[in-house]
Amino acid sequence: MNDEAKRKQLRKYKAFATGLFVLMAVVFIITSMLQKTNDSHWIGYVRAFSEAAMVGALADWFAVTALFRHPLGLPIPHTNLIENSKQRLGDNLGSFVVSNFLSPQNIRPYIQKIKISNFVGEWLGKEKNQEVLIKNLSDIVLDILNKLDDSEVSQFISKKVSEMTDNIKLNALLGNGINYLLDKKDHQKIITNLSKQIKDYIIENDEMIQDRVKKGSYSFIPSFVDNKIAEKIANGLSDFFKEVEEDPEHEIRGLITKRIYEFSTELKDDPKWEDEFKTIKNELLKNDKLNEYSIDIWISIKNTLTKELQEDQSLLKNYLSKNLNEFSQNLKTDENLQNKIDHWVRVTAYKYILKNTHQFGNLISSTVGNWQGKELSEKLELEVGKDLQFIRVNGTLVGGLVGLIIYTISHFFL
Repeated sequence: MNDEAKRKQLRKYKAFATGLFVLMAVVFIITSMLQKTNDSHWIGYVRAFSEAAMVGALADWFAVTALFRHPLGLPIPHTNLIENSKQRLGDNLGSFVVSNFLSPQNIRPYIQKIKISNFVGEWLGKEKNQEVLIKNLSDIVLDILNKLDDSEVSQFISKKVSEMTDNIKLNALLGNGINYLLDKKDHQKIITNLSKQIKDYIIENDEMIQDRVKKGSYSFIPSFVDNKIAEKIANGLSDFFKEVEEDPEHEIRGLITKRIYEFSTELKDDPKWEDEFKTIKNELLKNDKLNEYSIDIWISIKNTLTKELQEDQSLLKNYLSKNLNEFSQNLKTDENLQNKIDHWVRVTAYKYILKNTHQFGNLISSTVGNWQGKELSEKLELEVGKDLQFIRVNGTLVGGLVGLIIYTISHFFL
């Protein structure tokens, strides 16, 4: 019900209560006049009822009116109570709400009923909602990207790279990386592939080997002998590298592994390599070059993100959509995930509400306190004024009955 409808309803009940008072006044006047010319006993009873009813109606009218304004505009003490006590009213109302509605024992049953995972899962499962979510996220990120200052971002990247690389020993990093590959035996794949490549190269280029043998042989040695020697050399080399390729325990593999381990240890421990890599690092990461790298990196990232976020069917948006679908299904089917999310939401909501209960009280207190006194009175009167008019009506009727009883007792017993 809007305020205008409430005002009409309030006026209606005020008119009813006032009309009842006017009716009692008319009855009182008529019965007072009749008593002068008529000795009937009933007239006295009706007159006593109407007289007391008027008193009750006026008393309750005064009480109800005194809550919201000065009766008849007269500044009578302890009237216009709401306007004069709005700050205390706001404080008390805030304290009342906090104490009786936001206490741990009151909010806990409602918090325990929170089950948001199913709702989120159902909501995310709808394609239209996914599109809205992705579009809004894209617009937010695009807005952020457009507002970022390129030079400031590149300087930030440059600064962070410089801070990270200052404490990094590239020689130790490279040495540990080599050790990691050796421990994982990933270098064996390189040896296998390299052996195969050398073997195939020897087989495919046997004529070149023959030419090399002939150029290095003596002139008196027949050509067929050189060819035979070249063939033996080529076959021997290809067989050797074939053995290395096929035998994972070949001795040359162990020798190569040993030499690489020795080299990685030298990289980490020899000051010469630390100085070498420091020189290389300083040369590559000079301030001007680092700034240039940073701006290039940022512009590339920014352009890529902008393009992906602007296109309707970009790889990024398709990836997000796919993951939202998977997440939605998990929310609807994975009870463990549901319990984790719902538990987190409940605990977070419970802690947040308890931590900020005083804020709710302050909000109510400040809101009521900041209202204009007249405005507050009008708001409250619109909400409860209708019911208060029944106090006036009841006061009229109860006052009349009390007056009738008193008149009856005094007539018969006094």
